[in-house]
Amino acid sequence: MKHLKTAAVLILALALTATAAGKCGGCALKNDTNSKDFFIRDNDRVVFLGDSITQQKLYTTYIEVYTLTRFPEYTLSFRNTGWGGDTAWLRKRFSTDEKALFAATGEILDKLVVEAVHTGLQRDVLPLQPTAVTIKFGMNDVHCKAPGPDDVLRAHKRSQEELVRTLKKSGARVALLTSQPIEDMKKNPQEDERNLSLRQFSDVLKEIAVAEGAEYVDQFDPYMNVISRREEAQTKAFGEGDAVHPGPCGHTVMAWTILKQLHAPALVSSAAIDLSARWYNFRKKVAAENCAISNVSYQNKTLSFDRLDAALPMPVDKRALNALKLAPITCDLNCYPLYMKGLADGEYELLIDGKTITTLTSAKGKVCANLAEFATPATAQADKLLGLVFEKNEVYFNRWRNVQLKNPADPKLAELDKQIADFETQINALRKPVVHHFEIKPL
Repeated sequence: MKHLKTAAVLILALALTATAAGKCGGCALKNDTNSKDFFIRDNDRVVFLGDSITQQKLYTTYIEVYTLTRFPEYTLSFRNTGWGGDTAWLRKRFSTDEKALFAATGEILDKLVVEAVHTGLQRDVLPLQPTAVTIKFGMNDVHCKAPGPDDVLRAHKRSQEELVRTLKKSGARVALLTSQPIEDMKKNPQEDERNLSLRQFSDVLKEIAVAEGAEYVDQFDPYMNVISRREEAQTKAFGEGDAVHPGPCGHTVMAWTILKQLHAPALVSSAAIDLSARWYNFRKKVAAENCAISNVSYQNKTLSFDRLDAALPMPVDKRALNALKLAPITCDLNCYPLYMKGLADGEYELLIDGKTITTLTSAKGKVCANLAEFATPATAQADKLLGLVFEKNEVYFNRWRNVQLKNPADPKLAELDKQIADFETQINALRKPVVHHFEIKPL
C-alpha cells in the first residue's frame, strides 16, 4: 500500500508539473534545454568581444543579467571589450596595413592576421583569463573597400579563424555571433545590398564554427524576420537607434536570439498545487520544479503558501518592453508558471507579500499564470539587479578605455577596481531569491 501511495503522488506531481510548465501562459517547455547545455557555466569569466554594437553594452548586459538571475548559485564575472569601428582583424587594437591585408593570400595573409589578432587579444582579452568568449564582428568588415569583392571576406574569414584558435588555445570556449542586418527602412531590408553581403559573411562564419569547434549563433535571420514583419506605417521596426545600432528593443531581440541558440533554459521555476487531490486523505498535493513550496493552507476559500524560487525571472529593460510583442522572449527565456487545480470557477485576486499583483480566472477548476508577465517582488528584485549591472559595466568601460589604455600604471585603477568589486558584491547579494508569501482570494 505504501508503494501505491508513493506512486500515486509521483504520477500526480509529474502531471501537474507537465501541465504547468507545458501549457501555462502559452509557453511550451516540454523540450526545454537542460542547463548543462548552456554555453555559460559555473565559474566562468565571460568576455564579450566586438565592435560598436557590443560597445553599446546593451545585448551584452541583457545576456549577463539573464545568467546572473537564472543561475544565482554560479560564480561568474563578465567584461565587455567592444570597440566602435573594430573588425575581425582587430584594427582598433593593432594598426594593420589593410591594403596589404586585402591583397594577401597564403603565408603572407597568415602572418598579417596572426600578428594583428595576437597583439589585440594579448592586450584587451587574454589578461582577463576568459573561459567563455562571444565574438561579434562583421558590420564594419563588409564596409571595407578592397580591389576585389572577395578580398575583405578572405581577410575576415582568416581573422575569425585565428580569433577562435587563439582563444581556444588559452582555454576559452568561443561563440561566433553573426551581425544583425542593417535596419534601413527606406529600403526593403531583405533586398538591401549591404544585407546581402552581411548574409554572405554570416554563412562563412558558420563554416568557421564547424571547422574550428566553436558555437555558431545566427542573429541575422531571426532579426531579419522581426524587422520584415513591421507594419508599413512604421519607419523602423523598433522605432529607435539607427540603421546599424539598435536601441534597447533591438538589443533585447538580439539577446533573445543569442541566448536561445546558446541553449539557455526557458524555465525560471514552476509550481503546481492540486486542491482536489485527496490521496488517502493526505494534505493538498504540490509539484514544484526549481522552487520549494511550503506552508500550504486552504481556508475560507483562500489558498496561501510560501514559495522560495531557485532563480529570479530575467528582467526586461523598461525601454525595451515593445520587444516582447515582436518575439516570443517571455516563453523562450522567462517561463515562471503558477498552476492551480481544484479552485471553484470564478475570479481570484493574486497577492504576493500582501500586495495585489493581478486577477486570475479559474475555468473548469484550473488556473494558470506566467508570473514573469507581472510586476512582482521577484521581478522588482531582478529590475534592481539590472540597474546595478549597467552601472558596473560603465565603470569597467571607463577603467579599461579611459584609464588603463592611457596609463597602465595609473593609481586610479585601484580605485576603479574597488568600485567594480563593490558593485559585484552588491550584485551577488541581490541575485539570491528570497521567500515570498502567496495568497489567492476569491473576488
